[in-house]
Amino acid sequence: MATYDVICIGAGPTGLATSIEAKRAGMRALVIEKGCLCNSIYHYPVNMVFFTTPELLEIGDLPLVSPNEKPTRVEALKYYRKAAEHYELELRLFELVIRVDGSDGHFTVVTQTEKGAREYQGKKIVVATGYYDLPNKLNVPGEDLPHVSHYYTEPYEFWNREVVVVGGKNSAAEAALDLYRNGAKVTLVHREAQLGQSIKYWVKPDIENRIKAGQIQAMLQTRVKEITPDEVIVSNGGGEKRLPARQVFALTGYHPDFAFIESLGVRLDPETRKPALDPNTLESNVPGIHLAGVVIGGNRTGEIFIENGRFHGKQIVDALSAKA
Repeated sequence: MATYDVICIGAGPTGLATSIEAKRAGMRALVIEKGCLCNSIYHYPVNMVFFTTPELLEIGDLPLVSPNEKPTRVEALKYYRKAAEHYELELRLFELVIRVDGSDGHFTVVTQTEKGAREYQGKKIVVATGYYDLPNKLNVPGEDLPHVSHYYTEPYEFWNREVVVVGGKNSAAEAALDLYRNGAKVTLVHREAQLGQSIKYWVKPDIENRIKAGQIQAMLQTRVKEITPDEVIVSNGGGEKRLPARQVFALTGYHPDFAFIESLGVRLDPETRKPALDPNTLESNVPGIHLAGVVIGGNRTGEIFIENGRFHGKQIVDALSAKA
């Protein structure tokens, strides 16, 4: 069985950038992903527009050409696919990494596929698994009902229907606006007294004005107690209220797979959940296991984006090259 110099777990922009840098440095790299290429971006809302400009999403010195000031989800998916094709990256998609055995220089990565388990040998491991696959749960009865989703897709089927959106940051604000503009009857429920300060600068006044005009109903300082097939039961200072809901979008954020990271032996801060690592090499407390991208931020997923996470691969590969 061939031994890879670097095995990247996660085929998002950071994992792809790491593999590209490794290949440019003369290393043999493999990228393993439990879903499709750029699985997180694939699950973004269909019509999503990035916050940033095209050049800040680029990897491998390949230009991301867009006619728009800010690229769309579809443009990004095409771009990263083309980047993988251009560099002829070795990819294993739809393989879930279930464990990593061995030690520095002699790791075995075990994956689960539709056809059974597979094993790959690697000298170094880079964990770039992102955070979008694991939503922050409300932990209330009814959260697992079929009409409850932690991901927003498209608005069209909800025309003239009651929809409850839970959350107060970008995802919730953009979903509420999109639903409203496509004829849904939207109620936004948020546990804080104000909407998030990090909402995109062109979205914030829009959502605030729609709320002031009564076009989107907003219930702030309000918590969800239960979800039924037809209603969302909420409570606040005014007592308990039942909101009719044919659909519920619980857009309360996401978090990295902390259990998987800890299963590798990586120590996580009990409060921030940030991993123990060398800031220069991004090597964790486990020799040979490096971390890249948003997983470095722990619970603070807003600290790292594609814009800065895409450089982690070069940082790691430079460190590995210096050791060689």
